Amino acid sequence: MQEKDFISYEYRIKTVKAKYQTKAIDMYEAFGWEVTAITPTLADGITLSLKRDRKQKHKQELTKLERQAEDTFETINALQRAKTMGASILAYVFGCIAVLVLGGGMCLTMLIENNIPAFAGGIILGIAGIALCAVNYFIYNKIAEKKTKTLLPVIDDNEDKLANILEKGNDLLKAEFI
Repeated sequence: MQEKDFISYEYRIKTVKAKYQTKAIDMYEAFGWEVTAITPTLADGITLSLKRDRKQKHKQELTKLERQAEDTFETINALQRAKTMGASILAYVFGCIAVLVLGGGMCLTMLIENNIPAFAGGIILGIAGIALCAVNYFIYNKIAEKKTKTLLPVIDDNEDKLANILEKGNDLLKAEFI
């Protein structure tokens, strides 16, 4: 009867957004983790089940680099969200104000009967509300575009930093086999 080599594994479960699935898998594989299962979550995320050899050489260095990579990964994700966050908040507030103006115009035309100046004012106010709603889209695009231009160099720097960390981790894994 042949003897089998026993390998003990350490296990980890990580949850990430579905749109970052491939980046996360690449990141963890660079540190010796192997994906055993991918499970969708209730929200727009996935749960990665990972395992790696418990007796792996350079484990402390890999763990340190892994933490740095996770921090950089989260920074990149936060910067991606920041590109449109301010523009979205402003668009929501401005949109609410535009709808209130539109609603005020509707109230003037419908609630005050037999009053021609109120009816005309309501129509003008309603048209102004519709115009504000239409302008809101262009304001959002302009602000998001401006913020994206300022954040893209920072995101690129962090992407390069993450790539360097992953290369170091992968080099440590290869050093194990040499």
